[in-house]
Amino acid sequence: MSPNLLEKASFARSWDARIVCAVTLTLVFLCGAAAGAVAMNLGGHALLHQPGFDTAAGKALYFERMQRDLNLTPAQAEQMQSTLNDFWQYYRTVLSDGRLRVEQILNEEQRKKFERMLQENQPR
Repeated sequence: MSPNLLEKASFARSWDARIVCAVTLTLVFLCGAAAGAVAMNLGGHALLHQPGFDTAAGKALYFERMQRDLNLTPAQAEQMQSTLNDFWQYYRTVLSDGRLRVEQILNEEQRKKFERMLQENQPR
């Protein structure tokens, strides 16, 4: 063996396997974090966090998609908008009525816990 190759081999043997493993895992983690940050800045965040279905932004987004994907005529778009508005109003009424009915079943302490549960599950 050449002396240069021998030096490299003995240097490589002097590394602690645990340190090499820790450095490798750290580098892999940092590369993943950097890739995730870049993906989120390039629009990944918006894809993961769409507006709520019953919000104004969510309604507009849903209607735009319906209009685009179904290639609606202006008359169909008007009828679709009216139908979707009726549906969303029905949806809100059902949620409100259901909430009131659940609250009637619960005692005061349970109602407070139920309110906290609802707040925890709200989109931010």
